[in-house]
Amino acid sequence: MKNPTSVAGIIFRHNKTEVLLIKRRDVPVWVLPGGGLEPDEPPEIGAERETEEETGFKLKLNRLVGIFLPKNRLTKATYLYEFDIVGGTMYLGDETQDIKYFNIKNLPSLMPPPYQEWILEASKNHSSPIKKITASVTYLTLAQKLIMHPLLVIQYFILKLNKLLTKSK
Repeated sequence: MKNPTSVAGIIFRHNKTEVLLIKRRDVPVWVLPGGGLEPDEPPEIGAERETEEETGFKLKLNRLVGIFLPKNRLTKATYLYEFDIVGGTMYLGDETQDIKYFNIKNLPSLMPPPYQEWILEASKNHSSPIKKITASVTYLTLAQKLIMHPLLVIQYFILKLNKLLTKSK
């Protein structure tokens, strides 16, 4: 896959028992830092850029965890990279409302799929990058999230619709 449409970064500490998450400013949910690629940007550079922008840390690439492929049209193909912190100071960027480390066995309830799945895979320390279909993002899980957190799901869809309309102009 030459042009993934999405990238994410993961930063662990304490022997991979804690993971750094950001709380988004646009839709207040906890996620791994990441986003889209700039035109012709290699995915590892995009993941580093996005993670640095959203956390304030200077990073060193540790490894490609894997490529997560969509099961349906609800997600995008995503490259997930693990990084080590080599400098900088944690700060809140334009897209970040909060930043915290969480124990991987006690992740926040306001975390949409597939992040929990990705964190689990990254913590396994596979010897080579994995290529896996993201199974946790389904129409059923979307319906469950809509029932449990209707305002967040509606807010998310409004943002997606706005991006779609903006691109078509």
